Amino acid sequence: MRLLVCGGAGFIGSTFVRLRVRDHGDQVTVLDKLTYAGRRENLHDVIDEIRFVHGAIEDPLAVADAADGCEAIVNFAAETHVDRSIAGPEAFIVTSMQGTHVLLEAARERSLRYVQVSTDEVYGSIEDGSFTESSPLDPSSPYSATKTGADLLVSSYFHTYGLETVICRGSNNYGPYQYPEKMVPLMILNALADDPLPVYGDGRNVRNWLYVEDFGRGIGHVLAHGAPGEVYNCGGPDERENLDVVRLIIELCGADESLIEFVPDRLGHDRRYSLSSEKLRGLGWEAQVRFDDGLPPTVEWYRDNAWWWEPIRSGTYREYYERQYGGE
Repeated sequence: MRLLVCGGAGFIGSTFVRLRVRDHGDQVTVLDKLTYAGRRENLHDVIDEIRFVHGAIEDPLAVADAADGCEAIVNFAAETHVDRSIAGPEAFIVTSMQGTHVLLEAARERSLRYVQVSTDEVYGSIEDGSFTESSPLDPSSPYSATKTGADLLVSSYFHTYGLETVICRGSNNYGPYQYPEKMVPLMILNALADDPLPVYGDGRNVRNWLYVEDFGRGIGHVLAHGAPGEVYNCGGPDERENLDVVRLIIELCGADESLIEFVPDRLGHDRRYSLSSEKLRGLGWEAQVRFDDGLPPTVEWYRDNAWWWEPIRSGTYREYYERQYGGE
């Protein structure tokens, strides 16, 4: 298949690109703005097998260039960190809302299949049970609110224009190439360096953990088999409290629990996420990696790939990014 993968230089997007090139032989064009978390290094092992377009999804000219000749668009492009959305929501509105609109228009003009990659955070927090695709949308941060708005815009293009759209909502991903502002890589790298491990609140927030390759396969399954106009949840097989995850990382890194440092809770911090994947399993997808099996090789990847993360922790990459792209 000829695919346009937007945000394909990010953590989840680059994993998806790798799977499509290696397992399916797809012809892939990646469109990526290369903001701080979108890095060419994430595609280093497939860069010669894809077409790369440096540009933003809110730029109609860049999108037109990248979309020509493609059969489908898969959109990963988004500002993704909740803390950053609290500090500066404007960028989230531009990327998620304006960018998604530009992509949908490009898909409509070319009659392309369109897959929107979304998040469990659009549902908000849940005390018991699991969210299904029919659960009410109740976002609680600027990040999740803009993702919710993008999802609704995607659905409107199916209902109004008959565009072949599908939405795939994932739970908390972890694995190689994840930018170390996120909890799992942050804790791994801090533990390896004997730096403090900042834990929000009491550490009892619960997340539904999904290995990134399982999510990549789930998105590919929705691309191939999802019914137009439908939403599919792609949840992980295991739930863990944040504090339990941190303690397991400490054990795997050979660090000491004295590194744990409880910090003031995030504003509007959701207590628990949980996704039911029954609908997607009905299409034939199943998570293959349990959390206890996926975390150890993730720790080893970060231990063995200092070339990837050292520029980030040292600040070198951030300085380069700001010089090249103006810190946008």
